[in-house]
Amino acid sequence: MESIKKMVAEKPVVMFSKSKCCMCHTIKTLVSSFGANLTVYELDELPNGLQVERALLMLGLRPSVPAVFIGQELIGGASEIMSLHLEGNLVPLLMKAKALWL
Repeated sequence: MESIKKMVAEKPVVMFSKSKCCMCHTIKTLVSSFGANLTVYELDELPNGLQVERALLMLGLRPSVPAVFIGQELIGGASEIMSLHLEGNLVPLLMKAKALWL
């Protein structure tokens, strides 16, 4: 889990993804559509991807991807991000983390 902390440190929005995951693509597209400064780690393309995925599972994520951190805080997966968006709370959260400016 220490590796995850390092990977999300000082980045406003971080997403752990897999390159062939359709929900990951959807969440990337949504967050990017606001102009957010999004850092994406594709677990299937990282040398330590399996270790990172295990750490995400240990954090309670089921499935492990997409996993979104905003302001270095674990927000959750696709359901949590979509819920925040539909409730009108995603953009304010991104702004608070200085991931975008409107």
